[in-house]
Amino acid sequence: MTDNTLAAGSTLLVELTADIVAAYVGNHVVPVSELSGLIADVHAALNNTTQPAAAVEAPVVAEKPKPPVPVKKSVQNDYIICLEDGQKFKSLKRHLMTHHGMTPEEYREKWDLPADYPMVAPAYAEARSRLAKEMGLGQRRKGK
Repeated sequence: MTDNTLAAGSTLLVELTADIVAAYVGNHVVPVSELSGLIADVHAALNNTTQPAAAVEAPVVAEKPKPPVPVKKSVQNDYIICLEDGQKFKSLKRHLMTHHGMTPEEYREKWDLPADYPMVAPAYAEARSRLAKEMGLGQRRKGK
């Protein structure tokens, strides 16, 4: 490569970095203290795309997903917070299947939740239980 080719590639790299960072900062709040790190990261990423890949790459380790709220705070008396999207529900089972395509068992496994982790808010379960008892459900029939 000639010096002109290297200079043109370097200039293009700087222009692309500036365009990407400007677009990102236009849509995200970035503290001034982190701006130089963002620029360096974008520049390094672009620079790595212009160089040939190494013959052996390090294995990619799947990172455990991070819930929007801590698991301990996901169960409140009046609602349960879905760890997938952070929304509040009285009953989680239907939401999991329709929006995330998973069963309660798969949900519990994904988030390392205990088998007795509730899918219904405690207050809602209590209200339904009280209503069922008032209706006489769950009692044996009296013989005629």
